[in-house]
Amino acid sequence: MIVSCIQTAPRLGAPEVNLDRVEAAVLGADADLVVLPELFASGYFFESTDQARALAEAVPDGPTTRRLHDWARQSGATLVAGLPERDGDRLYNSAVVVTPNGWLGTYRKTHLYYEETTHFTPGADGFHVWTVTDRQRRSYRLGVMICFDWFFPESARTLALDGADVIAHPSNLVLPHCPSAMPIRALENGVFTATANRVGDESNGRETLTFVGQSRICSPRAEVLATAPIEGEAVVRAEIDPRQARVTALNTYNDRVTDRRPSLYAS
Repeated sequence: MIVSCIQTAPRLGAPEVNLDRVEAAVLGADADLVVLPELFASGYFFESTDQARALAEAVPDGPTTRRLHDWARQSGATLVAGLPERDGDRLYNSAVVVTPNGWLGTYRKTHLYYEETTHFTPGADGFHVWTVTDRQRRSYRLGVMICFDWFFPESARTLALDGADVIAHPSNLVLPHCPSAMPIRALENGVFTATANRVGDESNGRETLTFVGQSRICSPRAEVLATAPIEGEAVVRAEIDPRQARVTALNTYNDRVTDRRPSLYAS
């Protein structure tokens, strides 16, 4: 199957413009799984919680999820993309999983970063793995985490133990470490990872953040199968075989799952 990550430079507070700009890249990706960045249509560095609330949407009935479904239907791809979700009085930094048949599920970011903590409620539903199919109707197991979740090894480990073959990772990374760390996350958990980051600068009127790009797809052998530059929008893609993630044995004597000794690990 083909995995694609789309690296974008959205404009804060202009979701319709951002959706229009990314459409051609999504429809032209020719992929089974397409991953878009965190908050890809709204922008990230909100000037206030009121601005975040104004840009937040209901899921699955909001305009971004509906647009994603339209793209999934046209392309045959499963899409994973970040958006600000509104649920009652609460706001969440969320990622939706959308297939050609419609919205499949939502993951709410567990580990909020920096000023996100002033706008969003941390997700409390845990990590999720969904069974999806590629365009040849072959099934695989898809897990999702968002941006700063990578910093906590338990995030990817939980998804791997729940059976993920591929971890989709919508991101708006400003710390420089994640691109180097993701091959290790893939290796230690025996999964494929697909990190879709953004580029450019964004200001909330008081401070400016610079995003580090380098969207990348990594293999269970710690190979970087495809990577984007630090600057500039880009589409990266790689062909993977999800069955490689189901081989947990390292050699005749060692297995990355059965060798674990959870009773000795500190919580």
